[in-house]
Amino acid sequence: MTHDPSIFRQGFVTLYRNPCVENVTDRVSNPFGMRPPSEPAVHGYGDANADFHFIGRSPGAHGGAETGVPFSSDEASRVHGLLDDLGFVESRDPLRLRNAFMSYICITDGDPMDEVVRYFDAELRAVNAHVLVPLGDFATRHVVETYTARGPKLRGTPIGELHAMEVHGMGFLVIPALDPSDWDGEAYKSLREELRDVLDSDYRQTKGVATRIG
Repeated sequence: MTHDPSIFRQGFVTLYRNPCVENVTDRVSNPFGMRPPSEPAVHGYGDANADFHFIGRSPGAHGGAETGVPFSSDEASRVHGLLDDLGFVESRDPLRLRNAFMSYICITDGDPMDEVVRYFDAELRAVNAHVLVPLGDFATRHVVETYTARGPKLRGTPIGELHAMEVHGMGFLVIPALDPSDWDGEAYKSLREELRDVLDSDYRQTKGVATRIG
Protein backbone atom coordinates (compact mmCIF):
# COMPACT_ATOMS: atom_id res chain seq x y z
CA MET A 1 0.00 0.00 0.00
CA THR A 2 1.31 3.40 -0.96
CA HIS A 3 0.62 6.32 1.32
CA ASP A 4 2.29 9.52 2.41
CA PRO A 5 2.24 10.27 5.23
CA SER A 6 0.92 7.59 7.59
CA ILE A 7 -0.15 8.73 11.03
CA PHE A 8 -0.71 6.17 13.78
CA ARG A 9 -2.53 7.60 16.77
CA GLN A 10 -4.51 5.95 19.57
CA GLY A 11 -4.82 2.74 17.60
CA PHE A 12 -6.02 4.35 14.38
CA VAL A 13 -4.24 4.91 11.09
CA THR A 14 -5.02 7.91 8.93
CA LEU A 15 -3.87 7.56 5.33
CA TYR A 16 -3.71 10.23 2.67
CA ARG A 17 -3.76 8.55 -0.72
CA ASN A 18 -3.03 10.17 -4.03
CA PRO A 19 -6.06 9.12 -6.11
CA CYS A 20 -3.71 8.30 -9.00
CA VAL A 21 -1.78 5.79 -6.86
CA GLU A 22 -3.29 2.40 -6.12
CA ASN A 23 -3.32 0.68 -2.76
CA VAL A 24 -1.28 -2.49 -3.15
CA THR A 25 -2.73 -5.31 -1.07
CA ASP A 26 -4.17 -8.79 -1.55
CA ARG A 27 -6.24 -8.58 1.61
CA VAL A 28 -9.99 -8.28 1.16
CA SER A 29 -10.83 -7.94 4.88
CA ASN A 30 -9.32 -4.97 6.72
CA PRO A 31 -6.94 -4.35 3.78
CA PHE A 32 -5.21 -1.46 5.54
CA GLY A 33 -4.40 -3.41 8.71
CA MET A 34 -6.21 -0.87 10.88
CA ARG A 35 -6.70 -1.48 14.60
CA PRO A 36 -10.31 -1.14 15.76
CA PRO A 37 -11.37 0.11 19.20
CA SER A 38 -12.00 -3.50 20.28
CA GLU A 39 -12.54 -7.01 19.01
CA PRO A 40 -14.40 -8.93 17.72
CA ALA A 41 -15.11 -6.60 14.84
CA VAL A 42 -16.47 -6.82 11.31
CA HIS A 43 -13.87 -4.99 9.27
CA GLY A 44 -14.20 -3.22 5.95
CA TYR A 45 -14.21 -5.73 3.10
CA GLY A 46 -13.59 -5.64 -0.63
CA ASP A 47 -11.45 -3.89 -3.21
CA ALA A 48 -9.13 -1.39 -1.52
CA ASN A 49 -9.10 0.65 -4.76
CA ALA A 50 -12.87 0.68 -5.16
CA ASP A 51 -14.76 3.57 -6.69
CA PHE A 52 -18.00 2.48 -4.93
CA HIS A 53 -18.22 2.27 -1.12
CA PHE A 54 -21.33 0.66 0.41
CA ILE A 55 -21.85 1.70 4.04
CA GLY A 56 -24.04 0.19 6.75
CA ARG A 57 -24.58 0.73 10.45
CA SER A 58 -23.11 -2.20 12.43
CA PRO A 59 -22.85 -5.99 12.71
CA GLY A 60 -25.83 -5.94 15.02
CA ALA A 61 -27.92 -4.21 12.36
CA HIS A 62 -26.62 -5.84 9.19
CA GLY A 63 -24.76 -9.02 10.19
CA GLY A 64 -21.28 -10.36 9.67
CA ALA A 65 -20.26 -11.32 13.21
CA GLU A 66 -20.01 -14.98 12.20
CA THR A 67 -18.74 -14.60 8.63
CA GLY A 68 -16.55 -11.51 8.97
CA VAL A 69 -18.24 -10.13 5.83
CA PRO A 70 -20.51 -7.05 6.05
CA PHE A 71 -24.16 -7.44 5.07
CA SER A 72 -24.24 -11.16 5.81
CA SER A 73 -27.52 -11.29 7.72
CA ASP A 74 -30.48 -12.94 5.99
CA GLU A 75 -32.15 -9.61 5.19
CA ALA A 76 -29.03 -7.55 4.49
CA SER A 77 -27.47 -10.21 2.23
CA ARG A 78 -29.52 -8.82 -0.65
CA VAL A 79 -26.75 -6.18 -0.82
CA HIS A 80 -24.49 -8.96 -2.12
CA GLY A 81 -27.09 -9.71 -4.79
CA LEU A 82 -27.10 -6.05 -5.80
CA LEU A 83 -23.32 -6.06 -6.08
CA ASP A 84 -23.55 -9.16 -8.27
CA ASP A 85 -26.19 -7.54 -10.51
CA LEU A 86 -23.90 -4.54 -10.97
CA GLY A 87 -20.88 -6.66 -11.91
CA PHE A 88 -18.90 -6.01 -8.72
CA VAL A 89 -18.62 -9.69 -7.70
CA GLU A 90 -15.60 -11.59 -9.02
CA SER A 91 -16.31 -14.77 -7.04
CA ARG A 92 -18.80 -15.88 -4.42
CA ASP A 93 -16.95 -18.50 -2.37
CA PRO A 94 -15.00 -16.82 -0.98
CA LEU A 95 -16.60 -13.49 -1.82
CA ARG A 96 -14.27 -11.27 -3.79
CA LEU A 97 -15.28 -7.84 -5.06
CA ARG A 98 -14.01 -5.68 -7.89
CA ASN A 99 -14.46 -1.89 -7.69
CA ALA A 100 -16.64 -2.12 -4.57
CA PHE A 101 -15.93 -1.92 -0.84
CA MET A 102 -18.28 -2.57 2.10
CA SER A 103 -17.94 -1.33 5.65
CA TYR A 104 -19.82 -0.33 8.79
CA ILE A 105 -19.76 2.96 10.63
CA CYS A 106 -19.74 0.93 13.86
CA ILE A 107 -17.60 -2.15 13.22
CA THR A 108 -18.16 -3.34 16.78
CA ASP A 109 -21.32 -3.20 18.87
CA GLY A 110 -21.09 -1.28 22.13
CA ASP A 111 -17.99 0.91 21.73
CA PRO A 112 -18.18 4.69 22.32
CA MET A 113 -19.56 6.39 19.22
CA ASP A 114 -16.70 8.86 18.80
CA GLU A 115 -14.15 6.03 18.69
CA VAL A 116 -15.92 3.90 16.10
CA VAL A 117 -16.78 6.90 13.93
CA ARG A 118 -13.13 8.01 13.88
CA TYR A 119 -12.14 4.51 12.80
CA PHE A 120 -14.72 4.49 10.01
CA ASP A 121 -13.78 7.96 8.79
CA ALA A 122 -10.11 6.98 8.58
CA GLU A 123 -10.96 3.87 6.57
CA LEU A 124 -13.25 5.80 4.24
CA ARG A 125 -10.45 8.27 3.50
CA ALA A 126 -8.05 5.38 2.88
CA VAL A 127 -10.34 3.76 0.31
CA ASN A 128 -11.03 7.19 -1.20
CA ALA A 129 -13.95 5.98 -3.32
CA HIS A 130 -15.80 8.38 -5.60
CA VAL A 131 -19.34 7.12 -4.90
CA LEU A 132 -20.64 6.55 -1.36
CA VAL A 133 -23.78 4.45 -0.91
CA PRO A 134 -25.02 4.67 2.70
CA LEU A 135 -27.68 2.06 3.47
CA GLY A 136 -30.32 2.97 6.03
CA ASP A 137 -31.14 6.08 8.01
CA PHE A 138 -28.19 5.95 10.45
CA ALA A 139 -25.52 5.59 7.77
CA THR A 140 -27.20 8.13 5.51
CA ARG A 141 -27.34 10.79 8.21
CA HIS A 142 -23.67 10.38 9.06
CA VAL A 143 -22.47 10.36 5.45
CA VAL A 144 -24.65 13.26 4.26
CA GLU A 145 -23.82 15.45 7.26
CA THR A 146 -20.09 14.62 7.25
CA TYR A 147 -19.21 14.47 3.56
CA THR A 148 -21.61 16.89 1.92
CA ALA A 149 -22.74 20.46 2.53
CA ARG A 150 -26.38 19.39 2.24
CA GLY A 151 -26.71 18.05 5.77
CA PRO A 152 -28.62 21.02 7.24
CA LYS A 153 -30.96 21.22 4.24
CA LEU A 154 -31.70 17.50 4.19
CA ARG A 155 -31.92 17.02 7.94
CA GLY A 156 -35.28 15.56 8.80
CA THR A 157 -35.98 14.38 5.25
CA PRO A 158 -37.41 10.85 5.37
CA ILE A 159 -34.97 8.24 4.10
CA GLY A 160 -37.62 7.08 1.65
CA GLU A 161 -37.41 10.44 -0.13
CA LEU A 162 -33.61 10.22 -0.34
CA HIS A 163 -33.55 6.65 -1.66
CA ALA A 164 -31.54 6.39 -4.91
CA MET A 165 -31.18 10.19 -5.08
CA GLU A 166 -27.88 11.82 -6.01
CA VAL A 167 -26.43 14.10 -3.35
CA HIS A 168 -23.30 15.86 -4.51
CA GLY A 169 -20.77 16.29 -1.75
CA MET A 170 -17.26 17.45 -0.98
CA GLY A 171 -15.53 15.35 -3.62
CA PHE A 172 -18.02 12.49 -3.24
CA LEU A 173 -21.18 11.54 -5.06
CA VAL A 174 -23.52 10.21 -2.36
CA ILE A 175 -26.44 7.95 -3.23
CA PRO A 176 -28.47 7.20 -0.08
CA ALA A 177 -30.62 4.08 0.10
CA LEU A 178 -33.22 2.51 2.32
CA ASP A 179 -32.11 -0.14 4.77
CA PRO A 180 -31.83 -3.45 2.87
CA SER A 181 -34.52 -4.96 5.10
CA ASP A 182 -36.93 -2.35 3.71
CA TRP A 183 -36.23 -2.98 0.03
CA ASP A 184 -39.23 -4.12 -1.97
CA GLY A 185 -39.00 -4.87 -5.66
CA GLU A 186 -39.39 -1.24 -6.66
CA ALA A 187 -36.81 0.06 -4.17
CA TYR A 188 -34.27 -2.53 -5.30
CA LYS A 189 -34.90 -1.73 -8.96
CA SER A 190 -34.61 2.04 -8.53
CA LEU A 191 -31.31 1.74 -6.63
CA ARG A 192 -29.91 -0.76 -9.13
CA GLU A 193 -30.86 1.42 -12.09
CA GLU A 194 -29.44 4.56 -10.48
CA LEU A 195 -26.14 2.84 -9.79
CA ARG A 196 -26.05 1.44 -13.32
CA ASP A 197 -26.58 4.94 -14.69
CA VAL A 198 -23.69 6.18 -12.56
CA LEU A 199 -21.47 3.33 -13.74
CA ASP A 200 -22.23 4.24 -17.33
CA SER A 201 -21.28 7.89 -16.75
CA ASP A 202 -18.07 9.72 -15.94
CA TYR A 203 -18.69 9.50 -12.20
CA ARG A 204 -15.16 10.13 -10.97
CA GLN A 205 -15.08 13.07 -8.63
CA THR A 206 -12.55 15.86 -8.48
CA LYS A 207 -11.93 16.11 -4.75
CA GLY A 208 -13.42 19.33 -3.53
CA VAL A 209 -15.59 19.74 -6.63
CA ALA A 210 -18.28 17.10 -7.04
CA THR A 211 -19.25 16.65 -10.67
CA ARG A 212 -20.72 13.97 -12.88
CA ILE A 213 -20.76 14.06 -16.64
CA GLY A 214 -22.75 11.61 -18.72
